[in-house]
Amino acid sequence: MTGKSVLILGASSDISIALAHKYSAEGYDLLLAARDPDALSDEAADLRTRHGGNVQLLTFDVLDYEGHGDFIAQLSPLPDVVISVIGLMTEQASGEQNPAEARAMMESNFVGPALFLGQIAEAFKQRGHGVIIGISSVAGDRGRRSNYLYGSSKAGFTSFLSGLRAACFAAGVSVITVLPGFVNARMSGYRAKPKLLVASPEAVAEAVYKAQVKKRDVIYVLSIWRYIMLVIKGIPEWLFKRLSF
Repeated sequence: MTGKSVLILGASSDISIALAHKYSAEGYDLLLAARDPDALSDEAADLRTRHGGNVQLLTFDVLDYEGHGDFIAQLSPLPDVVISVIGLMTEQASGEQNPAEARAMMESNFVGPALFLGQIAEAFKQRGHGVIIGISSVAGDRGRRSNYLYGSSKAGFTSFLSGLRAACFAAGVSVITVLPGFVNARMSGYRAKPKLLVASPEAVAEAVYKAQVKKRDVIYVLSIWRYIMLVIKGIPEWLFKRLSF
């Protein structure tokens, strides 16, 4: 691969595909990593046709912790940018009744991405540059009864990215936290939400790239979420525990 490159983890999601198109249009070579990369062959062909760039499909399972080092070792050269779009959200009630399901969500949203990005960060620090971007969630800004399992896993990831950002700063490595809010994507229930609160995958991709160019630290894809979460975080606990959302 030549020129700039970006590694997208969890590359089969709508947000990931939008990111792939955005970065390819901006001249980046693409490394698309997923558990089933063969399922991305049509998307890869479309990306090559539309943008004319290099697209490489890679097999990656973020829960294969022992395989993280070998995966990074095959990245030669290392990409300029790594974006983690990996995530799993199951129903709160189901997770409460099924610890294995809750564990899978917590590991997919926090433990796996954090362990992998920590290793990538060390490689970037040794090289002296790089950008790490993590797609987290506004759900991690405060635990709510309706999704505290998912929210706590994203809270952990958000906190990890904050600490990683501080640890990488002096080495010239940037770490960006992205908080999308509701996204109108496949299999989401957000199509019925007010349009003011829902972003398209393309809007997320544009916001991510803009944040990288502007060297931002933390972004809310839709600015309204910053104010919504300020209000929610400001509710005292004695009242918050009585609310139904």
